[in-house]
Amino acid sequence: MGTYIIRRLLQMIPVILGATFLIFAMVFALPGDPLAGKCGERPCPPAYAAAFREKYNLNDPLPIQYGKYVANLARGDFGETTNGIPVLDQLKARYPVTAQLALMAILFESVIGIFVGVLTALRRGGFLDNLVLVSTLVVISIPVFVIGGVSQYFLGVKLGIFPVTVTSANPSFYELMLPAMVLGSLSLAYVSRLMRTSLVENLRADYLRTAVAKGLTRRRAVGLHALRNSLIPVITFIGFDFGALLGGAIVTEAIFNIPGIGGYLFRSIRARDGASVVGTVTVLVIVYLFVNLLVDLLYGLLDPRISHD
Repeated sequence: MGTYIIRRLLQMIPVILGATFLIFAMVFALPGDPLAGKCGERPCPPAYAAAFREKYNLNDPLPIQYGKYVANLARGDFGETTNGIPVLDQLKARYPVTAQLALMAILFESVIGIFVGVLTALRRGGFLDNLVLVSTLVVISIPVFVIGGVSQYFLGVKLGIFPVTVTSANPSFYELMLPAMVLGSLSLAYVSRLMRTSLVENLRADYLRTAVAKGLTRRRAVGLHALRNSLIPVITFIGFDFGALLGGAIVTEAIFNIPGIGGYLFRSIRARDGASVVGTVTVLVIVYLFVNLLVDLLYGLLDPRISHD
């Protein structure tokens, strides 16, 4: 296990370098001038423009710019925004909000999705199974911004159950409940369908009939063997989805005015703030890789046939 973890950690290095270089190159190739609007409607003085370009290495070729960025990154320096604010401070202020939103969305989709999937698998072919099938197809077909807008109108404006938007820099659990349900709604449909399909397949497996033939009650055989094996693909999906949600749900955060990573990344791209974009993506790539590693380790714990020697 230790060798497997070390090997995976070493494999992360080229992935991080490759991802950051691609983002860096794309930001470098974006049209526009980072100095636009810095001095109001008038062009910036030549002295200020020269100092600005020198500070952010804008006069250097792309490989040199990236080399300097990686050297600073190795020291824990994510650079500064074009307004002179350290990128790391911006991420520290916003990432906890996105992490809380992602965790709430994951809990919402996991608990309800697994429960619904198990229930429909045990009663497959019935009214509930068909109802969930149609409902999940509808949810999957609707864009998240439509679900967010409809939820805001009915649950926020008409019924007044939840706040329509987030109004504070540190939103409470209650303020994030509706955005978390909207964010997790699409994945909930996938989790429930995946759980239902996986459990139905395991209920028909030979090992389950063998366990019952050896004297194990069907309820215990389902709960001890079929359910555990059925959770393996579901846990894998949830883990990857959690890593993606930590990347910042740009649309959901924009709809509900959440001060998280998604909105910050979107504004940084529009402002052509290379340090902010690359720094944010670097953190997201690292977090996503570590989440994937944890998912693989959990996969091995659920499936004893897998060995990470």
